[in-house]
Amino acid sequence: MALTSEKKQEIIKKYARNEKDTGSCEVQIAILTEEINNLTDHLKEHKHDYHSRRGLLKKVGQRRSLLNYLAKNDVTRYRELVKKLGLRK
Repeated sequence: MALTSEKKQEIIKKYARNEKDTGSCEVQIAILTEEINNLTDHLKEHKHDYHSRRGLLKKVGQRRSLLNYLAKNDVTRYRELVKKLGLRK
């Protein structure tokens, strides 16, 4: 269920603002989104895995607060990221 280091590095390269960027909001949100998608697939198969469900809800809350921070401080970066990740319908 956890992301492999190769997958994480791939996400970091794709969403980083420069070559040394590993912790910007965009990177953190993209990593959380990938983990949320993996947990969602896991929970479709294992409906009674309540411990993983709690972890999923914590990750969703963390992503939500990072998105709120980004929207408050830089709306254009927020809109680009939401479009890239396909978070809004």
